[in-house]
Amino acid sequence: MTRSWQIGFGVVLTALAGFVDALGFIRLGGLYTSLMSGNTTQLAVSLGHGEPLGAVLPALLIGAFLVGAVSGGAISALSPPRWVTPAVLGFEAIALAAAVAMAAEHAHVGVASLFLALAMGGQNAVLAHVQGFRAGTTFVTGALFSFGQKAALALAGRGPRLGWTGDGAVWLSLLLGAVAGTAAHTHLGIAALAIPAGVAGGLCLAASLVTLLCRPSPVPTIKI
Repeated sequence: MTRSWQIGFGVVLTALAGFVDALGFIRLGGLYTSLMSGNTTQLAVSLGHGEPLGAVLPALLIGAFLVGAVSGGAISALSPPRWVTPAVLGFEAIALAAAVAMAAEHAHVGVASLFLALAMGGQNAVLAHVQGFRAGTTFVTGALFSFGQKAALALAGRGPRLGWTGDGAVWLSLLLGAVAGTAAHTHLGIAALAIPAGVAGGLCLAASLVTLLCRPSPVPTIKI
């Protein structure tokens, strides 16, 4: 997959994470499906207040995200390099589809949220660093810091003038995705979960087609 395709996929995936996180935040009353630093804080606060029941869901979300990260990493490590992106996207699409099914059956995002966290954990393995910035990530604190750092270097004339654009695009895509997720929930309710599931499935299909069409160049043989 070329760099331009990687950047495009990365921006869309980060927007997808924002969409999913907004839905989870609204339905779970302030918990997250991809930002585990927030859930870790919620877990700590519940434990600190002596409310073990309040710590259960944050702990489960963290565990599901971790399982997703391990699964995505394993799929990435075991798949042929060309097929890493389609394979991990397939895992994510299945997890999101399971979340839709659970939400439709129980009309509550509690159980479905675990599949959302599973999908978001796996998503981080879809793409590696793309020439200096993290594409497709589900958390943007690092991207925002990198954006500021690269902007400072650009202003000081010690770095590329547009070196900050990649990290800025990652942060902006998460923001726009979260806005879209909030708007979708306002109009569709829990049925809005079908949108990220469909997008992930479409991306998996697109990545598979790109991988099939962009065959690697044969390695030249050297005759002795």
